[in-house]
Amino acid sequence: MPYDNAVAESFFSTLKNELTHHERFLTLDQARSRVFDYIEVFYNQKRRHQSLGYRSPAEFEKMADVS
Repeated sequence: MPYDNAVAESFFSTLKNELTHHERFLTLDQARSRVFDYIEVFYNQKRRHQSLGYRSPAEFEKMADVS
């Protein structure tokens, strides 16, 4: 299926554009830490996603739990 990887490719494009293209990592551990922080702290908790009605994934999950 040609669309199977669309979500993953979109995420990695966003990651590259919002983090890795603008930052130089001195060590592999530093890169791992920054990518982890980007995903767990920013992308999932704060970043608004158009596909979720301009809510963060954390906000969207809370809404689903309440319903």
